[in-house]
Amino acid sequence: MPTDRVQLYDTTLRDGSQMEGISLSVEDKIRITRKLDELGLEWIEGGFPGSNPKDAEYFRRLRDVSLRNARVSAFGGTRKPNLTCSTDPNIQSLVAAETPGITLVGKASMYQVREILETSAEENLAMIAETIRYFKEMGKTVFFDAEHFFDGFANDPDYSLQCLATAARAGADALVLCDTNGGMTTGAMLRAIAAVQQRVTDTRLGIHCHNDAGLAVANSLAAVEAGVWQVQGCVNGYGERCGNADILTILANLKLKAGIEVVDDEQLARLTEISNYVSELANMAPNPQAPYVGASAFAHKAGYHVAGIMKDERAYQHIDPAAVGNASRVLVSELAGQRNLLMKLQERGIDFPLSADEVKRLLEIVKEKESLGYQYEGAEASFELLVRRTLPGYTQPFELEDFVIVERRRQSHDREQLNEMLAEAMAKVRVDGVLKHTAAEGNGPVNALDRAVRSALVGFYPVLAEVKLVDYKVRILDSQSATAAKVRVLIESTDGNRYWTTVGSSTDIIEASWLALADALEYALVGGAAG
Repeated sequence: MPTDRVQLYDTTLRDGSQMEGISLSVEDKIRITRKLDELGLEWIEGGFPGSNPKDAEYFRRLRDVSLRNARVSAFGGTRKPNLTCSTDPNIQSLVAAETPGITLVGKASMYQVREILETSAEENLAMIAETIRYFKEMGKTVFFDAEHFFDGFANDPDYSLQCLATAARAGADALVLCDTNGGMTTGAMLRAIAAVQQRVTDTRLGIHCHNDAGLAVANSLAAVEAGVWQVQGCVNGYGERCGNADILTILANLKLKAGIEVVDDEQLARLTEISNYVSELANMAPNPQAPYVGASAFAHKAGYHVAGIMKDERAYQHIDPAAVGNASRVLVSELAGQRNLLMKLQERGIDFPLSADEVKRLLEIVKEKESLGYQYEGAEASFELLVRRTLPGYTQPFELEDFVIVERRRQSHDREQLNEMLAEAMAKVRVDGVLKHTAAEGNGPVNALDRAVRSALVGFYPVLAEVKLVDYKVRILDSQSATAAKVRVLIESTDGNRYWTTVGSSTDIIEASWLALADALEYALVGGAAG
């Protein structure tokens, strides 16, 4: 949704992919491009074609991709010292990208020019001017990223402003002021922006903030209030070191708090979906505390908070979660009151006729369990089973009577092969009075136990053949106890349609794992849609 007031520019595919732990394939980048286009962003920075073959391949494939809202910009530096644009390989890689936009990064700091670029102030200005003119003559939209502008302005304001004025005269469509090191305070940033606005009056400004001081989003929004037009950022705040400004948080604040229609309501309602989509492709765990889109953004734990939102959700929520595609959640913990339990049951669609005394007893059980190391905030399948087991007439679908696990280290007679650890589990499982005794080997004791129990149960419940464990986490609860410490195990499972998480806790890691595993299998049979 183009607006003369603010333009959103995403750099997830370039700056965001430089975050530690992220490596996007070409296909990942194409898919994310499509998703950002659906969100309604105006510009997407696709990558640095001169830096690696993968980005060059991305731009080749992009020619066959049809976008409805966004245009794509290729990123690169100004020409190198003592080269021409026609002989600089990086410049020619930008030409080969065939994108409507070119984003040029150039030094806007005297220190950076002399000490890092190792050239003269005059040559740097020539590099800026000639490269911008080169692409403007091709009819490209050109954004000039003034690298290290704020730090440069603090040390030598005249030269930093001269770099911007040079870029403006050469025809840059926007001058993007970069807090490259991410340490700028809001007041200092605004003073620098005011100086730019006095010096350069006929070219739009942009802002590009890193989060090293924890101010990237706040500084970006303050820049918009000061009249800056283009805002750059990355999905989920990805980026080098502490990350970039989170473009999703900025977007939501501009739309919902500042009343600037950067996207329409339908696009805004996809914000949470897109956050999770990108984190999945980036293989990064979603941040549950992320504003607007995090799983905990509208989660309520304290009993008096829940009491408030039962009367009016606005009591402890600054917006309607549905506006950004999220939802309220009630957490069940030792801090919970009876209202938490009732709302949690309602939230999970559990219509059990519990009396006031039963609710009170259930709350006591939850608090007792949590004192033993359980936690139901991230294991709602185990919570649902806890409720079901308190109901009169509920019968568990199976019972583990006994299990034995044997681990041995088998010595290899081949000197080229490492010695191998083997695990075998023997389990006795009872279903409807029938005792089944099975054994299985596995990749470790938990896997062996899982395979043995499934082998016993699948004949009774064939649906369990579709259940897979997708995540296994162990948390040490009292590290001061060393190897005698109590542990909490979380297991995430799926049957291909649903995902659920279960919990177990014990001073024995195998027992804790079994408790979580048993809940996972039981929930597959009786919980959620299966119930």
